Amino acid sequence: MRAIRAVSAFDGEQFLPGATVVVDGDQIVGVEAYAAELPAEVEVTEYSGTVLPGLVDAHTHLVADATIGGLERAGSMSDDALDEVILSSLRSHAAHGVTTVRDLGDVAYRTLLFRDVPGMPRVVASGPPITTAGGHCHFLGGAVRGTSQEDLRGAVAERVGRGVDVVKVMASGGFATPGTDQLGAQFTAAQLAVLVDEAHRNGLSLLAHAHSLEAMESAAAAGVDGIEHFSGLSVTSGSHIGDDFLDEVARLGIYVDLTMGNDRSFHALMPAPPPPLAELMKRFGVKDFDEFYASRIGTLSRLRAHGIRVVTGVDSGMAPAKQHGNVWRVVGEMAEAGYSPAEALAAGTSLTAEACGLGGRTGRLAPGHAADVLVVDGDLYEDVTALSRPVEVLVRGRAVEPTWTTS
Repeated sequence: MRAIRAVSAFDGEQFLPGATVVVDGDQIVGVEAYAAELPAEVEVTEYSGTVLPGLVDAHTHLVADATIGGLERAGSMSDDALDEVILSSLRSHAAHGVTTVRDLGDVAYRTLLFRDVPGMPRVVASGPPITTAGGHCHFLGGAVRGTSQEDLRGAVAERVGRGVDVVKVMASGGFATPGTDQLGAQFTAAQLAVLVDEAHRNGLSLLAHAHSLEAMESAAAAGVDGIEHFSGLSVTSGSHIGDDFLDEVARLGIYVDLTMGNDRSFHALMPAPPPPLAELMKRFGVKDFDEFYASRIGTLSRLRAHGIRVVTGVDSGMAPAKQHGNVWRVVGEMAEAGYSPAEALAAGTSLTAEACGLGGRTGRLAPGHAADVLVVDGDLYEDVTALSRPVEVLVRGRAVEPTWTTS
């Protein structure tokens, strides 16, 4: 048994005036006052920074190595090569204080083999995302045979049989797959509703990848549990999302993941946007990706104003700007968008854990929760970017060597 004592603490919901977190094996067994007296046999490590639950990345691709084209290459890699990338990705997450990840697109269900590796972040896995023939990320092997009810229910049943934790569908095209329609929809609302029904019938959540406003509206109408990217792209309004739709998303309780967390220093190295997006940016006077990304900060502010539940996903592994372990950047962007430090940190811990189906297991400093613990160098109440300076990381009680980020 050991204890971590820090002068500042965030328990997954609120700040505390310091705390002593007592750990026994892979469990938290006590959260006491900073100056609490403990039995002599308990080893106490003291810190001048902040202790909090480990972070959660709600959208990662462990089979992708954060290089241009990494996810596409994964579709043709051997199992051994995939496993090496997965382990490297998990190590990077853990070193940056991420103790849980939700993988939303792999090859041949490989990530399911890594769900509970000691010392590595726990993995909530979807397997290959459901897509259309030739559709977004078809190279991962998740294309449906057709769009009949039998085909759609069969696609979900395959994933249930493989033991996935969540189902993902590509409701629109995507930027990683040339020739797909980022401004349109790959499935109708009725087809998405069949997928949702089958997933829910088997006790699984269903998440929709949706860049276009059309796909977002169809996904909401179908009853999805979460919408990934939420870009709102349309020919008529650029990337504007109307207030009425935001109110509806809030009313339905849909989790939204803007998949931000970019290291913006890499934006200048990104490839040119696909022609449909380039034309849209030109039409609406958006000169470059930095300007578009800044507008996403504004979208975050609007989501907060409408009471929408926002989770911290990065789409990590997809590009150099989206390194595994970048969740701390999402939390910083939420603060930049007007979220209080407690709101932003709750999103990165307890709220996203709940969205991943792990409420009561991780995401909080509380007795009975997993010993997923992060200590950072600094007072997070004053500066959430202190998340970039981890000094201790426990993943289900196992210590991991932390890595600081300097940019």
